[in-house]
Amino acid sequence: MRVVLVSLLVVSVTCLPQGAPPTVCQTLMPFHGGGISPQGGIPPYSIIPRRQGGRVAITVTSSLGIPFQGFLLQGRTPRREILGEFDQTTTQDGHTIQCGEPADSLTHNNPGEKNSLDVIWTPPDGYEGPIVFNATIAQSYDTFWVGVESPPVDISRRSVINDPSFNIPRQPPTTTPHYARPIAKQSSTEFDPFYSGCAVTKLCFGAPDNCVINKSCKSAVAVTVSGDRYEFELKADNAAWVGVGLSDDDKMGDDSVIECVTRNNRVDAYMSWTSGPPNSYGAARLSNPQLGIQLLNGSVVDGVLYCKIRRDAYTNVNGKVFDLINEKYNLLIASGSSATASSVSFHDLSFLASAQKQSLSDVSALAAASKLLVRLHGCFMLAAWLGTASVGILLARYYRQTWVGNQLCGKDMWFAWHRTFMILTWALTTVAFVLIFVELKAWSAEKNPHAILGTVTTILCFIQPIGAYFRPHPGTSTRPVFNWLHWLIGNSAHIIAIVTLFFAVRLTKAELPDFVDWILVAYVVVHVISHLVLSVLNCTAEKSSERRVTSFPMKDLGASGRNSGYNDRSPDAPFSNVRKGLLAVYILIIIAIVIALIVITALAPIEETWTTLKSTVMDNN
Repeated sequence: MRVVLVSLLVVSVTCLPQGAPPTVCQTLMPFHGGGISPQGGIPPYSIIPRRQGGRVAITVTSSLGIPFQGFLLQGRTPRREILGEFDQTTTQDGHTIQCGEPADSLTHNNPGEKNSLDVIWTPPDGYEGPIVFNATIAQSYDTFWVGVESPPVDISRRSVINDPSFNIPRQPPTTTPHYARPIAKQSSTEFDPFYSGCAVTKLCFGAPDNCVINKSCKSAVAVTVSGDRYEFELKADNAAWVGVGLSDDDKMGDDSVIECVTRNNRVDAYMSWTSGPPNSYGAARLSNPQLGIQLLNGSVVDGVLYCKIRRDAYTNVNGKVFDLINEKYNLLIASGSSATASSVSFHDLSFLASAQKQSLSDVSALAAASKLLVRLHGCFMLAAWLGTASVGILLARYYRQTWVGNQLCGKDMWFAWHRTFMILTWALTTVAFVLIFVELKAWSAEKNPHAILGTVTTILCFIQPIGAYFRPHPGTSTRPVFNWLHWLIGNSAHIIAIVTLFFAVRLTKAELPDFVDWILVAYVVVHVISHLVLSVLNCTAEKSSERRVTSFPMKDLGASGRNSGYNDRSPDAPFSNVRKGLLAVYILIIIAIVIALIVITALAPIEETWTTLKSTVMDNN
């Protein structure tokens, strides 16, 4: 009798050594211990499908590093039909069983601990449509999850049965558990299951603009609606958090936000509320941060943060009702590089708002809100401070005795062009400053000194022509004071403006590539070398001539008499032709640099724009 009892006890605490039997094919419910219930809540395991050619590679793993002992894995259609064929030769941990057709399900070989499972699945000939991989995963005999689902994968008509370019290394036989190996990052986004069904069965929106088409989003949201069930999928690359906001406009402020945050090897979901102007921008979590949401799945695989969240169709957030069934909303998608236990940081990795409101059940593509004013702001500032200001300053400093005797509108040539370029600088800067405040309607929320330095530059630029208009007449005692102030304010504004442009490269809204820094460095080198060469020419000219060349040297700033550089009417100074040639070369280089930066700014993010253009050309061909 004791032998029988011991035998029954052993059977009741050990996972089935030969895997799941065909009797559980439809329900996926194991009969452990005479009826042990499956675990509730979010499973610590993820099923990650990756498509290539006519087959799908599947990885079962835990982002928390929790091993599992048993499993039963199947591919199913939206109608819950089991289909396809697993290749059991691609894994040492499982074998196939027949639930409907041969090899349409895969189960474990033994109850040993497994840190991951890699296997290849092949759809039947001629099948087209979405596939979801379902599994029962047993951490131990009495701890298991039923109905663990993968993201859907779209299957097109199979053209390659045995794709030689795709091969998952077989796991070598081992008597001890192996460590979970990292999932190889795919060289192409073609196999990212997140985008499967976009604009067909779910609404997708991501940053930067058009990234859903290219499957290259830094952050993205997908909304699937089934009756009154609203499920949000969020993903972001190399981010600490990703969030989606429901808004009445395309600006941040008074919005309901779902955050997906990773900390300490956990993925958590929270509900938060954004503030807006006149207060500083920010997202504060609700006192009940799980209000109306339920985290269904979360993982961090190969640096990609992913979560799936179900949100109630009706929620009352901060006294505002969000009715997902009857109302339309703008979508705001964002991601950031850091988060704390109580809040997320600024969205320093990505941010994008949709251009118009849309029902979440409408799966048609969402256009991004226009960034025209931001782009114009950047283009105008580049034209002003790299272009017109640079040339205007050079003319005033080194070309006062060039084109002597030639006048434009009754003024010396150098002065007429200097004034023209500086008026253009003033106008471009003023318009750019107004445009960015029209766009933001508030102070910038980014922790970047660009906004402060840009404001200082604009103030200095604004007062410079006003001071010049009221400049004292040559020969008066206050003229030297004006000369020094005019020189100091002008050069200070120019230097601060260049520093401001360097900081602009790091702005999230600018979306500029890092190599823009090197283009700005090239400008600085050209500008400094030009000043040095022209200064050497002026010193040489002074030694080769009995009269002094007036090139606006520092000592002339204190001149107050009529014989100062402002009124010198002597012929062109020595090396005048050389200076003219250098000016022509300088202007050509500056024009090239300014045009390049304006094009990059207008098309930003230029990497994605180039990818879109290339894809369009290829499609047309």
